[in-house]
Amino acid sequence: MAVADQLQEALDLLRDSGVRITPQRHAVLEYLIKSMKHPTADEIYKALEGKFPNMSVATVYNNLRVFREIGLVRELSYGDASSRFDFKTSDHYHIICNSCGKIVDFHYPKLDEVESLAEQVTGFNVSHHRLEVYGECDDCKEMKH
Repeated sequence: MAVADQLQEALDLLRDSGVRITPQRHAVLEYLIKSMKHPTADEIYKALEGKFPNMSVATVYNNLRVFREIGLVRELSYGDASSRFDFKTSDHYHIICNSCGKIVDFHYPKLDEVESLAEQVTGFNVSHHRLEVYGECDDCKEMKH
């Protein structure tokens, strides 16, 4: 789906949820949809501060919280520094670089069966699952050689 279509769907969802669409909110959402880097709130703030000099980091955090509560955004916290934010397009997994912390999406449909198998084996009502794969990205491998 094109970025413009994703943005329009997200804006419609916000409106349907009774959330006012401010210029800052629109910009944060658009940045998240375009960014494949799973940015931190600080990275979003730095990217947009030139366009919105009056916007604070707190504004970015508040908008991300609203997006998360509505289900537009996932907060990825891996126990290190800041949380990273991921525009929720579809179920996917993450591979994370041990050296620089870069996060890349990948999809593996076979793993979708994990939840139903877990329910059958344990009797749990599964709400979701998360898979993380760790390694070293190409950039970090090249820096070592």
